[in-house]
Amino acid sequence: MNGSIEIKEMTQADWPAVAEIYKEGIETGLATFEKEIPSWEIWDRNHIDTCRLVWVQGDELLGWAALSAVSSRCVYGGVAEVSVYVATKARGKKVGEKLFLALISESERNGFWTLQSGIFSENVASINLHKKLGFRMVGYREKIGQLNGVWRNTTLMERRSKIVGA
Repeated sequence: MNGSIEIKEMTQADWPAVAEIYKEGIETGLATFEKEIPSWEIWDRNHIDTCRLVWVQGDELLGWAALSAVSSRCVYGGVAEVSVYVATKARGKKVGEKLFLALISESERNGFWTLQSGIFSENVASINLHKKLGFRMVGYREKIGQLNGVWRNTTLMERRSKIVGA
């Protein structure tokens, strides 16, 4: 992990590296109910056009962050679901935290007043990072879905902007 660091807007050209990092996250069993990487077209359709960021260090893409709509109703237009993924070799080096902070800033520039996350309850590191970044626990969903035949619980967390909608 050498070289200059840049957080920049994600493009379709970044997809192979983004998909590989997503795959690593899926393999942990702690990041998502997804079991397979979608095509770029499906991923693109399911994520908001703005607030798509990648962390590039030197010539390596080491993390990505994006937002998904929580509802198609216009009243929820400023509310989004967060995704932040970090390459295995970059974990524990503050990449996720700094990328997440950039995503929060970018979301506020784009008019989002609430960010939310549904986190597997066993993913204590993610829950703690969310707390550190101003998220609060707003709920708990027991046995909300199955992953590999095992019922999983999620902790619901949200962050309200102090800038947008204040």
